[in-house]
Amino acid sequence: MDRIRVDLSGPPQTMLATLYAKALDADAPNSILSDHYAKTAVDRIEYDWAATTIDARRAPSVAVRTAHFDNWARQFLAVHDEAVVLHVGCGLDSRVYRLDPGPGVRWYDIDYPDVISLRERVYPQRANCRMLAASVTEPAWLQEIVPDRPVLFLGEGLTMYLTEDDGLALLRRVVDRFASGELQFDAFNTFAIRTQRINAVVRRSGSTLHWGIDGPSDIVDAVPGVRVLAWESVFDSDTFELVSPYVRWIARAMAAVPALRYMSQYHRYAFGPVDAGKS
Repeated sequence: MDRIRVDLSGPPQTMLATLYAKALDADAPNSILSDHYAKTAVDRIEYDWAATTIDARRAPSVAVRTAHFDNWARQFLAVHDEAVVLHVGCGLDSRVYRLDPGPGVRWYDIDYPDVISLRERVYPQRANCRMLAASVTEPAWLQEIVPDRPVLFLGEGLTMYLTEDDGLALLRRVVDRFASGELQFDAFNTFAIRTQRINAVVRRSGSTLHWGIDGPSDIVDAVPGVRVLAWESVFDSDTFELVSPYVRWIARAMAAVPALRYMSQYHRYAFGPVDAGKS
């Protein structure tokens, strides 16, 4: 089978770093994700993987974030066996294959056209899963999705690449279109945005980070109808315990400083009637 040469820059290029981390994790003795789809995708793609700055030592720090959102998504789908999942800014993540949702779930992977084109070449087709080629900040793609069931909006590694106006508008459109559901995403705080030059993956891709979120009030005050289900530092999450003791030691030192503790955060919100989906 011919290998696929890629030529990406900016935010789409960062997805190659996260993909490579998951592939390296798949080979680890105590793999966090066991994401063999990622490993197969890396084998198919012709790329200078060393340019991602990801190695086996750094891979678990990427994998634990994905594992965290896998867990949250499983919780949502365990309650909603008929749901819509909007996997927004999906990159080359193989979440739909890892989670293997039931036949009542309609899953949408949404990203830039060149990203979706690459996904279509490295991943197999799957029933009830559709890939949408679109900029996530454009309103048109959401109108293609029938809002007849609860929705899970899942944006891993997305918000920091959006402007605040675009990001909030996207969240509002989802809440306005669906009667109930959840918003799950991670975010950087404003300190992380100001110091983004120290982020090697972002710097080498030529990307620019824009939107810093400092806490749930930034979302609740701007997106009518949402309520907080969870907000936590990456360092405080259950999955962070899966990284090495050395990384946990560094995290404990950083967590003593609030600006550093909340550089990277996990956000989870519900909307709609309180008893809708038992959120």
